Amino acid sequence: MNKDTKDQTLFLEFPSISTQQWEQKIAEDLKGADYEKKLIWNTYEGIKVKPYYRAENTKGFAYQQALPGQYPFVRGNSDANNVWQIREEIVVKDVSKANQQALKAIARGAMAISFKVKELAYRQELAKLLKGINMEEISVHFFSSHSYSILADLLIEYVRKAGFDVQKVKGSFNFDSIAFYLFHGYYYNSKNDNFNEAAALIKYIKVHLPNFKVLNVNGVHFYNAGGTAVQELAYVLASANEYMVQMTERGLPIDDVCADIQLTFGIGSNYFMEIAKLRAARLLWARMAEQHKPENPNSLKVEIHATSGTWNKSIYDPYVNVLRLTTECMSAAIGGANAMTLLPFNNVYTDADEFSARIASNIQIILKEEAYLGQVIDPAAGSYYIESLTDEIAQRAWQQFQQIEEAGGILGEMENGNLKRDIEKVAAQRSLDIAMRKSPILGTNIFPNLNENMLQEIRFVPNKDKNAYLNMYRGAEAFEEIRLTTEKFVQAGGSRPKVFLASYGNLAMRKARATFATNFFGCAGYEMMEEYLSKDIDATVKLILKSKANIVVICSSDEEYAQYAPLLATATKLANPNIQLVIAGYPKDILHELKTAGVDDFIHARLDLVDALTKFQKIVIG
Repeated sequence: MNKDTKDQTLFLEFPSISTQQWEQKIAEDLKGADYEKKLIWNTYEGIKVKPYYRAENTKGFAYQQALPGQYPFVRGNSDANNVWQIREEIVVKDVSKANQQALKAIARGAMAISFKVKELAYRQELAKLLKGINMEEISVHFFSSHSYSILADLLIEYVRKAGFDVQKVKGSFNFDSIAFYLFHGYYYNSKNDNFNEAAALIKYIKVHLPNFKVLNVNGVHFYNAGGTAVQELAYVLASANEYMVQMTERGLPIDDVCADIQLTFGIGSNYFMEIAKLRAARLLWARMAEQHKPENPNSLKVEIHATSGTWNKSIYDPYVNVLRLTTECMSAAIGGANAMTLLPFNNVYTDADEFSARIASNIQIILKEEAYLGQVIDPAAGSYYIESLTDEIAQRAWQQFQQIEEAGGILGEMENGNLKRDIEKVAAQRSLDIAMRKSPILGTNIFPNLNENMLQEIRFVPNKDKNAYLNMYRGAEAFEEIRLTTEKFVQAGGSRPKVFLASYGNLAMRKARATFATNFFGCAGYEMMEEYLSKDIDATVKLILKSKANIVVICSSDEEYAQYAPLLATATKLANPNIQLVIAGYPKDILHELKTAGVDDFIHARLDLVDALTKFQKIVIG
């Protein structure tokens, strides 16, 4: 009996189950509950994610027949391995210190260095910055430069004098005039001059550093403004296509332009979505690039740089950011990124230090060297869910890309405000979902660390341009602003607001509602005190007054509120009218009675927590 026959015999023991049978069983288990509401996940991308996927969901995906390294490169550009380049970002304030940081990063495993350098006008500065870095082995990247033309002259001169083989020198400039517009709402020169400069740079660099890239299309900005995976991918494609059109119109061969572009995507913690996004990006790049009729088949491959975004990072409970970075690194690796930058977990509120930089690099090293993610090509292949998600994202992003092109391209969509409105519509919904706690940010809007103080840890607050085209922000900011206000009030000499949880009656309900109230007011940084009460009103009021609480939250079941809460509310308000008296829950049948007795407010899961906490803060802090 051959192996195939043995396998067939094995599977005969397990009867096949049809989709209809699965659906019938699910309907039984739901016992009449709404299938769509209970089991379908509606993503911001407009994708309806099913509770399960089967082989039939992936029928007709032509790219599944392609091997890694084969068109349309969904499964990656390489057929050898899944190795990616570990890239570390360094903000240059002092060139000598930045050089030391770079050498340490290389010593602990970095294969590439990105220097954020605005001004670098002298050859001596560049020499200090790059001292000891072997540019034939380590790729060097520059971003945020005020003049890439000046930097190009300095770099070419440095490489020549240092004696490096120009064929082996790799790296990039983050030249992206479209991204500049996204930040500022205008072109730094004129639109035409910007594209002329890009074309001249590409021609110049190709002669002297043939493997050094000039153009970088930054998708991370769309991610950090709250955009979806589909929006990010569509606008990245539209930006790349605009560069192809503009550069070829200026006489550059399409193969040179394709070879000069890298794509940078932001990676968030929506694990499977991010894997699928990168796989879809390679598929759509190949489809788009072939429309320009390149002669070199390598033009249909694209180099993807993935970087951890800031949208989902938090100031409070910052070590949770380490966990977020880990899932992001896994998504980027499994999705087949060619290079990856993980920003330090604390970079949203302070400059990276040796510890946070080392943690960021070690996440990549562990997943690459110990978890062997660098050895398995396209580990997501064959997953019915990921394959379906890849196809769905690709279809939606391609459709939006076509709409952008039909409307005149990305430049027109930026200038008429359509792009801004498109991103802000989703960002507003995301912000609302965070405020309503439909989208959790651990340590910020759920399960806060009650004793944590971060005010003294903050070294900078990013300066935001009020006239910026896209609003780059973090989902946690509204909650952080409330909690930092509490800390500032205490630092100025005020007393930390206190919340007294008056719990009684049904054990399960009082514990559940006390926990809810603790998380609710803990998000504002208030001190929580809890007492399990007898039904002695006088004794309870004495405990409340002794606590000096600003807010009292009564926690029990709806049924028991009717018996005891009005009496407690009346007595408490008589003793101290300034105490804010709150009910955990929303017992609609007795609302009028409770309000008449002195209850000020009700807290429950349907509240906008940002609005509610802002209101309470104005009362207790002013």
